[in-house]
Amino acid sequence: MPFSRGKNPSSIKVPGKGSIGGMENQEGVHSKRSPSSPQGGVKKRSAFVDITNATKIQINNQTKIGKPAKKALKSKEAAKNEANLNEPKAVCSNGQSMTLEVGLSPEKDLVVWPQEETTLCPGRQVVPDEFDIDKEFHGDVSMSAEYANEIFDYLREREEKFVLKDYMNSQPDLNKDMRGILVDWMVELQENFELNHETLYLAVKLTDHYLACSVIMRESLQLIGSTAMLIASKFEERTPPCIDDFLYICDDAYTREEIIAMEINILQALQFDINIPVPYRFLRRYAKCVSASMETLTLARYVCELSLLELQQVPERGSRLAAACLLLALITKGLGGWTAMLEYHTGYTVKELTPLVKTLRTMLACPTDDKLTAVTTKYSHKVFFEVACIPLVSVQTLEDALIEQQVS
Repeated sequence: MPFSRGKNPSSIKVPGKGSIGGMENQEGVHSKRSPSSPQGGVKKRSAFVDITNATKIQINNQTKIGKPAKKALKSKEAAKNEANLNEPKAVCSNGQSMTLEVGLSPEKDLVVWPQEETTLCPGRQVVPDEFDIDKEFHGDVSMSAEYANEIFDYLREREEKFVLKDYMNSQPDLNKDMRGILVDWMVELQENFELNHETLYLAVKLTDHYLACSVIMRESLQLIGSTAMLIASKFEERTPPCIDDFLYICDDAYTREEIIAMEINILQALQFDINIPVPYRFLRRYAKCVSASMETLTLARYVCELSLLELQQVPERGSRLAAACLLLALITKGLGGWTAMLEYHTGYTVKELTPLVKTLRTMLACPTDDKLTAVTTKYSHKVFFEVACIPLVSVQTLEDALIEQQVS
């Protein structure tokens, strides 16, 4: 459970609503979270009904001691079935089984069945050796190197299903500034709960997709953002925060029933199809193509995360946004530009990325709302190499680099 700085957890009062309908400790298996981010806990936001860390909910784990189970008596039929299962058998290529005699010599009497010839799947793309960035991991079952390109090709195909348009015109009670405030708060929430970056990106996607198909009032905006973060945490995290964590971080502005009801609404609106491709996955893949350092990758991540605040970037495809962020980071660090390797794996040329790269550079120079500082503050810390403090590349240098890349 996150606590604000300077507070002693033992001095915080426990609220009186620890149970619902007489049923207690339904989520006792979840552990409370503690903030370890450089900036500490989530700060207050009056726009969202005074977001603060004011209470703590304690959940006591209860264990039940069960009686030892009685041993079941084995019948003759059960004993016979068990003997048949233990009898060594082999399966022929035609699907029939044969019984093996015990005591065969492994050198003379062992029968080796001929293996069937295997061929590659029809239509499977063979990566040229000079563009194969996964060949060093071939044979490592934990990396799935043989399927890496097919996985990202599949994500590129799924992108087309989740392309959004500017939906703010259909929201009479909302505007882009309110959305920016919500996303800025979600960035703080992700850092405070130590969630994966994929969780943040997916939560913002879920929020945008729900707002694109449902008309809501501004009072429900934080409820939607919190619930989207809860759904994304369940999808991405190994140990997601529980509902009590989100009730706590919202200062009990909403009830458990409201969060559960909103979770149902979001999932039904998206037809439970929430595996939305996010730019962060593409960005890590593309950085691998040029063996980018962690500092260069973090700079691209900073630009990409800052774009979450911009409503005009909502319709942008994640793969194209990731490619443009990486290209801008490479030019800013003076590490060259777009290579044949990057063009092969991303599917984008420098000419196709140039307009978006210029837009991202303008976003860094002139942010839409300079009061939304969660992303900049986060990436100004030494943990993230202080990439937010790196001088911005000049317009002329960027123009020259993009023109040079298009010519070459």
